[in-house]
Parts: sequence; structure tokens; C-alpha cells
Amino acid sequence: MFTNILVAIDGSEASDHAIEQAIDEAKVWNAKLHAIYVVETGLFSSLPSDNTVEIMYRVLENEGNTALEKAKNTAAKSGVALVTHIKQGHAGTEIIRLAQREKADLIVSGSHGKSQTDRLLIGSVSAYITTHSTVTTMVVRS
Repeated sequence: MFTNILVAIDGSEASDHAIEQAIDEAKVWNAKLHAIYVVETGLFSSLPSDNTVEIMYRVLENEGNTALEKAKNTAAKSGVALVTHIKQGHAGTEIIRLAQREKADLIVSGSHGKSQTDRLLIGSVSAYITTHSTVTTMVVRS
């Protein structure tokens, strides 16, 4: 039985499938549902510190807010309340950290991201979560 579910999203098709699965699980178990979007700041570590980095961060943050709002609307249409979180840092670490803080007993993640590069990155995020999480993890394939 699950009481607290955390779904990791990135706005990709696989992420859409993950949120749908997480909503279904929340309905079955009458569980609280959280969604997290992580702005992967490690991508900026090799760039010079100037306005470009700030602009890139804001673009990704806006993408995250849009993805979280879409997930919230999808959940609401299914009668499920969704608490959203946007974080920055290493995606796998932030997802596990939030799962611990919110006492999640299930983490749901998509199998890959939006582009070929994201497929590698998000794939590594789902692998990181399944390897390092102490709670049940579901990787949803699209």
C-alpha cells in the first residue's frame, strides 16, 4: 500500500506517461501525490558565469513551471490533488531528497527525456533513482 507518491517529470512524452501512471496509483491507494521538476544546474557548470547562464536557467525554470502546471491540470481532471515542487541541482539527488523529506513510499519516473540527449540524461536519472532510492521505484516506459 502506498500513501505518498512522488513523480519526477520533465515535460517529455515519457514524463506524461509517468504522471498518468502516478495518478492511477494515487487513485488506487488514495495516496497523496507530489510532482517534482528539477532544473539540472550541473549542465551549466562548465559555462562562464554571465547573463547567458541566468537566461538559460530562467528558460528551464519556465519549462519546469509549465510542465508542473500541465501535470497539476491532468491530475485535477482525474480528481487527484497534486503538490508541485521545482528544484535545482542534480536531478537524481533532488528527487531522492524530496522523496525522503515528503516520506514518499513510491517514486515514479519516465524512462527517458525529450531528445536524444535527454534520453541519456533522464535515463541516467531513472537509473540513479532505482539504484540509490530506499523506496519502491517505478520506471514507466512510453
